[in-house]
Amino acid sequence: MKTDQDGLASVEDIMALAAQLSGVAGAIHERALVAIRAPADARLGEDERNGAFALLDEELLLRQHVHALYLDAARAVVKGLGQPQQYVLALTADAAEKIRKISVIANITGLVAAVVGLAGAAASGVPGTVSLALKGVRDHIKAIKAQ
Repeated sequence: MKTDQDGLASVEDIMALAAQLSGVAGAIHERALVAIRAPADARLGEDERNGAFALLDEELLLRQHVHALYLDAARAVVKGLGQPQQYVLALTADAAEKIRKISVIANITGLVAAVVGLAGAAASGVPGTVSLALKGVRDHIKAIKAQ
């Protein structure tokens, strides 16, 4: 029987997470394009543009994890996660929002890596790995809020 603390314990839960992570990938893509399209004399310069191209690589990896979740949602069901589905979805929504709004790409690379790690952990179906990945995303969001 599913409890309130089994946030990824059904195929529907995994599909909802995959949809949410797809939204994060969209936010990464949007943010990277803003930096890539910035005028050559923009104040952030070449480092920002290089960081944007690195984000596009992370976006591709995240989308690959998302596709794996969609294709194999039943296998990726995580029993005994200890977190409600709403927490998992709210955390990834918050990550997407931070990615869209942070002006300097270097300030979001850790968050992006943590979200990619979460997607991979969810695909693994191992509760401890997912819990650690959720903590990593949460910690990066807290660090960004502290800035």
